[in-house]
Amino acid sequence: MPLLTPLRFSWRRLPAAGVPVKNLGLRTVASGASSPSGASPKAFNIFDRDLKRKQKNWAARQPEPMKFDYLKEEVGSRIADRVYDIARDFRLALDVGCGRGYVAEHLNKETVGKFFQTDIAEYALKNALETEIPTVSVLADEEFLPFRENTFDLVVSSLSLHWVNDLPRALEQIHYVLKPDGVFIGAMFGGDTLFELRCSLQLAETEREGGFSPHVSPFTAVNDLGHLLGRAGFNTLTVDTDEIQVNYPGMFELMEDLQGMGESNCAWNRKALLHRDTMLAAAAVYQEMYRNEDGSVPATYQIYYMIGWKYHDSQARPAERGSATVSFGELGKINDLMSQGKKSQ
Repeated sequence: MPLLTPLRFSWRRLPAAGVPVKNLGLRTVASGASSPSGASPKAFNIFDRDLKRKQKNWAARQPEPMKFDYLKEEVGSRIADRVYDIARDFRLALDVGCGRGYVAEHLNKETVGKFFQTDIAEYALKNALETEIPTVSVLADEEFLPFRENTFDLVVSSLSLHWVNDLPRALEQIHYVLKPDGVFIGAMFGGDTLFELRCSLQLAETEREGGFSPHVSPFTAVNDLGHLLGRAGFNTLTVDTDEIQVNYPGMFELMEDLQGMGESNCAWNRKALLHRDTMLAAAAVYQEMYRNEDGSVPATYQIYYMIGWKYHDSQARPAERGSATVSFGELGKINDLMSQGKKSQ
């Protein structure tokens, strides 16, 4: 398991013992209550959601799943930090696409009264990490949340929404289940994620097979997130990006960890397999183009963090146009007045 540093991980395998787990009550939901707007008219069926469920279940059933949790635990802790930055308590919270509960484990019961955790993978819910917050596990799809309107004070989502086929609908559903003045805090992979792996595979496959297929799933562009959040009804938006770099012994160790995270490609247009010589060539390209001085290779994970609020009358609003009492021209004179005051002293 890699060892964490503020913005970079350095590779080091550690024994994965000592993390308690707890089996929680599991509610199975066939279909959820949809928001009034219905499905997005131009939604594309990009990902095989059933395959993604199988991948996440396989990862959760491994003997040592904690060995591959380092990235999701780090991002979950950063989302928890953003929750703590809001000076209020949340009686009822929801984690959309919770996995093994990487956000809840970093929060306390003084901040969140009760946590509903939803995911498409039943074994991820059954093997959820220990938390002091009372939790309810719900087997449900991120695109079909089975909750009523105005239910939750807080909704979080960590590294899950990049796998949904209809992101606008998923955001609308989150907005729908939030109470007025409720807040959504989310994180998802950005477009530069795993660019080293993507370039290495493309170069090797083009050279060995005369063309290439996508082996890294497509990601949302940061410029689109603000628009999608606003379209879903959120206001007072905040979107920022961060990069986490993890160092691995080689490309094959990176791919092993991606599989252990449940983050293997599940796009419908993926290629079923790569020839052995193509994989070896890709690993060589990766080493040649990106290797560190110590012989390891970096993998970059770009993370988009987003915060959006559901409207309420008590929220601060911009002043009406034309209501200003001071012009920008007068504000520009402040520097002159300050400099004159310093000279007189």
